[in-house]
Amino acid sequence: MKKLDRLSYVSIFLSILLGLIFIRTVYLQYSPGGQELKTYSDRFIMYRHEVIEPERGNIYDRYGALLAGNKVVYEVGVDLTDADRSPYTIAKYMSGLLGKSFDEIYNLAGSPDRPGENEYSILADFVDNETIKKISELQTKLEESPEKTPDGDNYGTLSGIAWKPHMKRHYPENSLASNILGFYSFLDRQTGGPHYGVEEEFNNLLAGNSVVMDVPIDPRAAVDIPTVPPGDSVVLTIDRRIQQAVEQVLDKAVEKNKAVSGTIIVYDPKTGEILAMATNPRINPNEYWKNQQDTSSFNRAIDITYEPGSIFKVLTMAAAFDAGVVTPTTTFQDNGSIELGGYTIYDWDRNAWGAQTMLGCMQHSLNVCLTWVALQVGPDRFYPYLKSFGIGQYTNIDLAGEKVTPLAVPGDNNWYTINLGTNSFGQGLAVTPVQMVQSVGPIANDGKMMMPHILKAIIKDGEKTEFAPRQVGQPINAITAHTLTDMLAVSLEEEASSALVDGYRVAGKTGTAEIPSPDGYISNVTNASFVGWGPVSDPKFVVFVWLEKPKSSIWGSIVASPVFASVVEKLVVLMNIPPDVVQQQLVSMH
Repeated sequence: MKKLDRLSYVSIFLSILLGLIFIRTVYLQYSPGGQELKTYSDRFIMYRHEVIEPERGNIYDRYGALLAGNKVVYEVGVDLTDADRSPYTIAKYMSGLLGKSFDEIYNLAGSPDRPGENEYSILADFVDNETIKKISELQTKLEESPEKTPDGDNYGTLSGIAWKPHMKRHYPENSLASNILGFYSFLDRQTGGPHYGVEEEFNNLLAGNSVVMDVPIDPRAAVDIPTVPPGDSVVLTIDRRIQQAVEQVLDKAVEKNKAVSGTIIVYDPKTGEILAMATNPRINPNEYWKNQQDTSSFNRAIDITYEPGSIFKVLTMAAAFDAGVVTPTTTFQDNGSIELGGYTIYDWDRNAWGAQTMLGCMQHSLNVCLTWVALQVGPDRFYPYLKSFGIGQYTNIDLAGEKVTPLAVPGDNNWYTINLGTNSFGQGLAVTPVQMVQSVGPIANDGKMMMPHILKAIIKDGEKTEFAPRQVGQPINAITAHTLTDMLAVSLEEEASSALVDGYRVAGKTGTAEIPSPDGYISNVTNASFVGWGPVSDPKFVVFVWLEKPKSSIWGSIVASPVFASVVEKLVVLMNIPPDVVQQQLVSMH
């Protein structure tokens, strides 16, 4: 009978013990963080459910230069169950190496206050390889020659310190092309992610497919990590050398002219490839948290619309030539003003310029003349032409964040007769720089309009897939394109424009645009622009320049034209474009 009672007590005790273990296991498994208790090396250790992310795909320029990749960094922590660890010694040596205070490290390296707390404490994350090397050397040194701690209860070592590697997004060129690339917010490894540009637009490709597994909280408890295939890499149309050169030109121009911001785009009119897209200001994506720029715009080339002013006149004249209502030799008597819809439109200087050909109208940038030209086209044809150029529509460039301002047309509540006149010279409508580049492209490409794009190829499993250029329309015919190009080249040459480049014939147009506000246009503040292309005989590039609110001068001819010339001088070297004379000799030889 006594034996039976003893067995009963043992059974009851074991049942209670197993019940407590079961309850504790369930608590750990479903507690925040997804931690659970498992057996490892004859002891209980803590695990957590962890998402194993694949290495993020790289981003390259068109020639394979790395623009965004990954860098190995380390999480450093301490095993709080290690009986030989010395919080004092850990704090003494690790505080300096990890850039934290003695007290902070000491508290992190202390024993857990309650049973069941995490047995592993993170001291620091994103620690570089050089620091890890120093920690390892110190750890070995103190194991061989421990030092007495002030509390006298043990000899100090760095026992318990461990580290584990992981990837951090890294941009080797710092701020170069950051407005194109965007950035990956890596500091919070749980909630970090892509923002803006290529990182956001192609995240599904770059990110790859993750795997969920149980990982010991103690990094010294080794487990087999499954091999996770990396994300796809992308190759951009950007030429790193051109991007760097253009950014240097832009930064100098913004500083020299004391402009609020600046944007330059270099575009291949035959393929739609963006060779460079520079903005100022821009950030260093390696330190994205220090971003101080206006959060409403990350890449002003695609996410800001503005009234372009007189550079828009090239589209009005292109429509008029294509519609056959004027030719370069058509004359117009400019009296300095014109009435339209109950309003009076004046030339920029309020003077009368007298008899002018269409060349003179463009050369002197006469608003009155361009209003008359738009009247010859008529609103029923003028606005379909603008739409065929893509005005008021998305270009669908493969970058996150593109904006658009819809174009008001006859029949809309916000369209009035006066709009035909003001729109003819780039006022009362808004475009993005990339939209303007796309719309001018056909004039440099036999009338064919190519979609601007930034993605050249995808690399998946070692295989490279190229993407073909895409034509998205033909708003004008080839004769119109050639006629207008030649006329605009003559215009620059006859006025001895500062946009001219020795040895190369280029075409283009300046723009000086007033800036609208709720109370009307702001006086003495402008947007200065230039859009041009060349060489005229066989255009290889379109270059767009925009400086916002320059203080040196309000005129695009003074501010933006020389910036265009500086960019072209870089391009002809970097793109190996021979001077016109050499090209003519090569043609005659064949």
